[in-house]
Order: sequence, then C-alpha cells, then structure tokens
Amino acid sequence: MTSPASTDSVPPQLSAGPRPAPGPAADEGLARRLRALACTAPLHDLDARKANLAGEYSVYGMAEVALSAIDLVTLNMDFDTGADHEQIVARLVPRIAAQAPHRPAAEHERVARWVLENLINVGSADRGFRAVYGTFAPDGTYVRRDYDFKLIEEVPGPGGTVYLRTTDEAVNVLVGALDTDVTSAQIAAEVKLEVLISRGRLADAQLAAEQARYRTVQYSETLRRALDATRRNVRAVDWLNAVPDMIAEALDHVAERYRHENAILTNIRKARDETEEVEHKRRAAELVDIVKDCIRRHTQLQSRLLEAGPLFRAEQDRQAFATPASTSGIDLYGHLVAPVLPLPLEQAIRVTDAFFARGTGLRTPVSVRVGDLVDILLTPPVEREHLGAEMPEPDLIATPDDSRFSEEQLAAATELLDLPADAPRRLSGLLTEARRTGDPDLAYLVALLAVHAASPPVGTAYRQGEEKLLFAVDDGTELDDPEFGGADLIVGTALLDAAGMAADRTEAT
Repeated sequence: MTSPASTDSVPPQLSAGPRPAPGPAADEGLARRLRALACTAPLHDLDARKANLAGEYSVYGMAEVALSAIDLVTLNMDFDTGADHEQIVARLVPRIAAQAPHRPAAEHERVARWVLENLINVGSADRGFRAVYGTFAPDGTYVRRDYDFKLIEEVPGPGGTVYLRTTDEAVNVLVGALDTDVTSAQIAAEVKLEVLISRGRLADAQLAAEQARYRTVQYSETLRRALDATRRNVRAVDWLNAVPDMIAEALDHVAERYRHENAILTNIRKARDETEEVEHKRRAAELVDIVKDCIRRHTQLQSRLLEAGPLFRAEQDRQAFATPASTSGIDLYGHLVAPVLPLPLEQAIRVTDAFFARGTGLRTPVSVRVGDLVDILLTPPVEREHLGAEMPEPDLIATPDDSRFSEEQLAAATELLDLPADAPRRLSGLLTEARRTGDPDLAYLVALLAVHAASPPVGTAYRQGEEKLLFAVDDGTELDDPEFGGADLIVGTALLDAAGMAADRTEAT
C-alpha cells in the first residue's frame, strides 16, 4: 500500500492504477508477525498498568514475572492435569522477592497473584485476549481480522479442583516463535542441542533443551485437545484422515525422539564426567534432568497415542447408542419451598403468587354457545327421590382391643401417681413401689406416664377445668434401675387455679 502523498513522485505509468496487493506468502508472513506481537502485548501491558496498583510497584519487572509464570505452569502441567494455582504463586514469590528484597512478603505474594490473574484475564467474560490486525483479501482489499487467544486458562480437575494450563500461544511466546510446526521445530531444537553439546557449549545447550521440552508439551496439548473434543462429540473430529495421520506421525516422531534423546543423554554424561570446571558440571547435571524429563513426557505421550484408537471406538459406541437426555421437571421443594420458607410472609406471598399464576398452565375461557344454552333450557329436569337415594348399610367390624395395659392397671398406676402437691417423689421410688404389687407391667406403665408428664398439657387441662396436673422434672440425677435408663425424674402434682378457670368459663358463656 502507498500513501496518497507519495503519488506525486511516482511515474505516471506506475500510478495510473491501484498497487496490487502482496502475494499470499508475504501476507501470511506479515500476519504471523502481527499475531506474534499480539501474544506479547498482555505481557507489556502488565508493566504499563502496574502504576494503577495501590502502592509503589515500579521496581518490579512485571513482564519478567509473567514469563516466569508461563514457564512454571508449562513445566508443572501434565497430560491429564495442570499446574496447581497456589503452587505456582509460591514458586513465583522467591523470584519476585529477588527484585525487591526490602519489600514485605505480603507485597511479593500480591504481585504474584496479580500477574497470574492478568495472564488468566480474570476480568473478562471469556477470559481471553483479542487483537485486531489487517490482511489483504484475494481481490486486493484491506480486511481487518480479530485474533482471539489465551495465555493461561483454568481447566476443571478431579474432585472439583481447578488447574492451570498454558495454551499454544503462551508456549510460542515463551520460546520466541508463533504458529511453528511442532515436528519440525522439535527436530531442529534437538539437532541444535546435540551439536551444542558436542561442542561443549552447555549454556546454549541448556536453552535449546528447554525449548525442545516446550515443543514436547505443545505436541501433547494438540493430542489432548483432539481427545477432549472426541469425548464431547465424536463427529467434531476428523477421525477418517486428520487424526489417524497425526497419530501415525506422532508415533514416528516419538520413536525418533527416543533415539536422539538417548544419544544426547550419553553425550551430556560424557561431557559431565570429562570436564573439570565446576560450572560445566552443574550445567551438565541440569541438562541431564531436562532430557530425562523430555524422555518421561515422550513416554507419556506414546501411551496416550496408543490409547487414542480404543478411546475413539469406545466414544463412538457410547455416543451412537446413548439414550437421549430427558429434560428435568420442576423440583417444587428445591426450587420453591426451600427458598421461600425462610422468607417473611409479605415476601413469600409475592413469590408464590407469581409461581402459581404462571405454573398452573393455560385455562380455556368458558364460551357460551346458543345451541348448548337451548339444550340446557329445554331439557326437562330429572325427577329425584324425596329423601334421596337409599344409603347402603355399612358392614361394621368390631375393633379388637390390642391395648397392652388393662383398665385395672391404669387405675393402679393413677392411684400410685396421685401424689400430694407438697410431696413430690423420685421415679426410682415409684418404680420400686410398682414392682412390689407383683404386676410386672405396672412399672412400665408408671414409667410411661412419668415420661409423658415431663411435658404436661397445661393448656388442655386448664381449658377442661382440671384442678391438678401431673408433672415431671429432670434435675440431672441419673436413674439407677435394672430395666430403665435415663434421668431419675422428680414426679409431683401441680394445683391449677380453679378460680381463674371459673372466671374464664363465665366470660366465655
């Protein structure tokens, strides 16, 4: 594209028509660089917005902390799970404390959480970032496009836990590339690593080894997303061509990586054992750990690749023959009764009125037709019996007396519990006296009446005009009895206000 001001200095034969758009390859390269800049924009934005924090935070390099956070999440996440949020914060705090050792530890933790939340983009609706860049359409027009991406995302784990996982864009930011083919980048990184080790450049070899490990993580993420999409909808993934080709290519990739990594591991150990410099030995030991981690990740990737085919067939059978999901109805208790019961009456009425007004369904209005009205008016009334229809004679059956206690036992227990108002007794003494009568069931009846008297119906006795009432009180003494346990109640008789009852009855009449 040329600016309008530059057309004066261009020869007429060149400025007569519009300048053609760049070729597809050049335009794609520009778009890749623009997307690369977009992925780094959130990291630069952290340093621009740190002035908005309450306090002086200019001493912290927020972009450096963000890159460290992406690094930690990438290396701590596994194929099935991710990195723990609190663990990442705890590992970021020492790096932040190194930037400002005189600041309090609470401030270091706050910076770590702030950076991590901004990388997740907690404040947005979809927790993602968006950038706008321009490309050329086939007809030469300039088209603006949206580029949506995420750096760190929260994924659910087993038991209701939430893990952190880095995206492809975050890994590309970390290794300094974008939209790079995983296989070619992995091979190039490991060839470079092998050459650097053979030449003794262990510092550069460590950086190359870390980049190779990031590419391994990215390859695992590609497979994991394909398997997750298959579990949700098997038709959304191309299992006819794309995924089988990827699995075959990935298995070849893993086999080649095993050979390269074992050879690299042999060269590292040889360099570690032959060198006399302490720094070279330390670098070589770190490289051994990194390459071992790469081998572990490739082993895990290989096992997942071998399980991909059976998983596809199992998901295909499950989704093809699954019963359709039935819609759940309204749970009256959970949706209406339980939330309404704690509310005051004036608020509960509004809820119930709104529910029943809309929950009873449509009511067909009554419409009178002339034909029906004429039939009703002209139909003679049906003659009825004067006394109505004859009622059938009920078949009464005597109810058997299944009471455990007889009338004589009730009279004996009542006489035993007819205590003076000023002389209450213990339940244990009453039980002993009941057993002396020789009736084994009388003690049970006395205990039952005493327990019933622990909550005497005062209001009922008052309305019925009773002059005295049996009561029982627990003073904390334990009952010592061979048949009964619990409290040794104090059983007594309370006199009711007969004059007050008479006055109430007089007013009622």
